[in-house]
Amino acid sequence: MLVLNDIWVNWFDGEDKGYNVCPFFEWRKRDKIELIDRIPVLFIEKSLYNYIENSLDDLPEKLLVMIENRTIVKGKPLEYAAVVTDGQGVLTFDTMGYRIPFKKSRLIPRHERRVFQMIRTKSQMEFSWKNNRLNEREDLFSLAPEMMLGLNRRERELKQLMMLVLDQLQVGKNLNELRYWLTEWEPDHYQLIQKLNFESAWKRLYDHIVNGWSDRHEQFCWKIVKGQPLFEQLWKRANQIDLETTVKRMK
Repeated sequence: MLVLNDIWVNWFDGEDKGYNVCPFFEWRKRDKIELIDRIPVLFIEKSLYNYIENSLDDLPEKLLVMIENRTIVKGKPLEYAAVVTDGQGVLTFDTMGYRIPFKKSRLIPRHERRVFQMIRTKSQMEFSWKNNRLNEREDLFSLAPEMMLGLNRRERELKQLMMLVLDQLQVGKNLNELRYWLTEWEPDHYQLIQKLNFESAWKRLYDHIVNGWSDRHEQFCWKIVKGQPLFEQLWKRANQIDLETTVKRMK
């Protein structure tokens, strides 16, 4: 079995979308970065790689048996952890003793290159597994990858924050509040908006927000979260890295 030694990982917990497992250039000082002494490397088929990257479902039994207790961190074994690659992407996971890829990380570029060098003359491993997510619909908290295409970490976090606010509006069923925020987005359509029922107004606002990202989205996001302590905290957390970077550059 292929083995990688002395690698840095940045764990993202409970993520069922690969776009939330950030690449090295988006890592932050407050992230959970850890040194792994030794970890197995598996060259797997693309469909299984995508399944691991974009789900929190059970891993193939054969894969779990193959990697059991083979990863070492600070001299102690992890029950089920490995680096997987399909020849294009690289992902590290740790099940924390369960059967799902609960913790996930990318690698730094140097270690990614090492993985690609290791598999250059190897064949992909085959595993029997069942994809339980084929018919699963996307929801507000788990947007399809194409909805996040081209966005950086900060923008993805703010967009997901907007989805949380939309969910709150949907649950609240306050038509006047919804009309107010829809009018904030498109003030030139006030008369039309006043005639919309709740479902039509909510879908209209959702369609505006879910597609793309711009300065307009960002300004609207701040307006709609302002005054709500939890959402304001998430906003500030997403923007903290930019403040840190700006101050660092100024010194």
